Amino acid sequence: MDLLSIKDPSFLKNMSIDELNDLSADIRQFLIENLSKTGGHIGPNLGVVELTIALHRCFRSPTDKILWDVGHQSYVHKILTGRAGQFDTLRQYKGLCGFPKCSESEHDVWETGHSSTSLSAAMGMVIARDLKKEKSHIIPVIGDGALTGGMALEALNHIGHEKKNMIVILNDNEMSIAPNVGALHQMLGRLRTAGKYNWVKDELESLLKKIPAVGGKMAQTAERLKDSLKYLFVTGMFFEEMGFTYLGPIDGHNFEDLLEQLQYAKKVEGPVLVHVITKKGKGYRPAELDTKGTWHGIGPYKMETGTIIKPMNQPPAWSFLVSETARKIARTDDRVVAITPAMPVGSKLLGFAEEFPDRMFDVGIAEQHAATVAAGLATQGMKPFLAIYSTFLQRAYDQVVHDICRPNLNVFIGIDRAGLVGADGETHQGVFDIAFLRHLPNMVLMMPKDENEGQHLVYTAFQYNEGPIAMRFPRGNGLGVPMDEELKEIPIGSWEVLKEGQDVAILTFGTTIPMAMKAAEQAEKQGISVKVVNARFIKPMDEEMLLNILNADMPILTIEEAVLEGGFGSAVLEFAHDHGHHHHVIDRMGIPDRFIEHGSVNLLLEEIELTEEAAVGKLHAMIPKKQKRA
Repeated sequence: MDLLSIKDPSFLKNMSIDELNDLSADIRQFLIENLSKTGGHIGPNLGVVELTIALHRCFRSPTDKILWDVGHQSYVHKILTGRAGQFDTLRQYKGLCGFPKCSESEHDVWETGHSSTSLSAAMGMVIARDLKKEKSHIIPVIGDGALTGGMALEALNHIGHEKKNMIVILNDNEMSIAPNVGALHQMLGRLRTAGKYNWVKDELESLLKKIPAVGGKMAQTAERLKDSLKYLFVTGMFFEEMGFTYLGPIDGHNFEDLLEQLQYAKKVEGPVLVHVITKKGKGYRPAELDTKGTWHGIGPYKMETGTIIKPMNQPPAWSFLVSETARKIARTDDRVVAITPAMPVGSKLLGFAEEFPDRMFDVGIAEQHAATVAAGLATQGMKPFLAIYSTFLQRAYDQVVHDICRPNLNVFIGIDRAGLVGADGETHQGVFDIAFLRHLPNMVLMMPKDENEGQHLVYTAFQYNEGPIAMRFPRGNGLGVPMDEELKEIPIGSWEVLKEGQDVAILTFGTTIPMAMKAAEQAEKQGISVKVVNARFIKPMDEEMLLNILNADMPILTIEEAVLEGGFGSAVLEFAHDHGHHHHVIDRMGIPDRFIEHGSVNLLLEEIELTEEAAVGKLHAMIPKKQKRA
């Protein structure tokens, strides 16, 4: 079938099972070919081809609302709703978003990039539907990994209590980004092997109806017998006890089973949970065989072999540098314990886990829990390392405030993917952490200029004993600088002068240092002497150095790959005001007050004018012409 000709899902209504199977094959081939060029979340999408087709066959989107939890498995949905022609722009600047996007299509009814939100959003839509007396189905699709998130369990509890009509699809592929953990995952494993339960229950009900009524006692015995069978075949029937009608498990790649159960679910009163078993990466051998999460989300690859296309001889990834430094320190300090919320692969903790299996804990998609587990460890004299992406740390904000900073506990937070991350877009840009961390009492916040300084700051974090300390580091690879063999402490709150100058000072850190140095060199050629400071400690700042700059009446330009509102530049402004420098010339460069969409980081930086050219322009504007040097 010509997928580029699809305008909406209505064409599915009259297709035979054989035609649906052919369509599935066409979509898989389309995804494998296109994603080999652009990269993307190939594993999750290959696993939901039949499920997505069946949902659009049985329901009337967008009147019936399909919500994709996390959203990285929405590519098939995008194809069926008329966007196949845009897949050559997937996750690229101004191109097709890798997640549901309301501005792209009326069929995208819920925007998401974080997990475990679909059930709560669906409940809100259900309440609105019923209050407005409308007729529609609300169908959240949530994975087995996302179901372990606390928010999803809170939503299940509410949905079961309200008993409103909703059809929850549990897409169970036994694998999220990393192997799932926890008791709920084990319970789902039991359900997968308990397919006989529904058949036996239906047969028993049919048999009981044929027995002449002999009074209430017989009826009560029959009900108890059904309950006994339920617990015999499925230990602790979790979803039914939560108030759901449970259907499944169903083969998520069998159209007959899918269509039959979805049609039945539409007739059931109250909340229904349809448990669908799928194979992540189905139809592409390299993705099917993946056990480490490599093919969850991936860059370009060679379609014929599955070989991932990567530049040769790259410096180590920042995540690897940080986790391996923690691993090195753990060899001589048995107090070091690593914690991650379902990101051992992305955070490059597999080596740590292999060497110290009893000191590495993947707690699942549970950022709040991860933060408080780290706090609990710290109360007992351990040295917890919480490895977490900046965008996911947002979800643990209360725990950082209440459980880590308030009692002033020695937790080291490694903030991965800090700054712009590119293709994953606005839900994943790590640009808010400075603003929501620097105002917290007791918090130390730092960011290294390169991987050598990075390893020393990791060591500094583990040596620090006066409270919480966090280190930001970007997505991608280091600069390839020489690495010191011996780790050393860097004094807390100390800055470093990278270039001396007399006319104006640039204060910056991390990823923006190379740009600042180039801007300073360019300005130097144009008669402006620029001092460049590596402000590696965002909090506390180097107050002595900052006061010296202020007292010298040098204009200051702050540069940060983070939001301006409440950011590092704001801290410099506050400090200047508090120390009587009310009229000091201070300008700031950073992320403007809006969400930054997907695209290559360099293009995004150009769009928001966080560039060398813009910095040079700022420097010129800050220096009166008469002060410029010949």
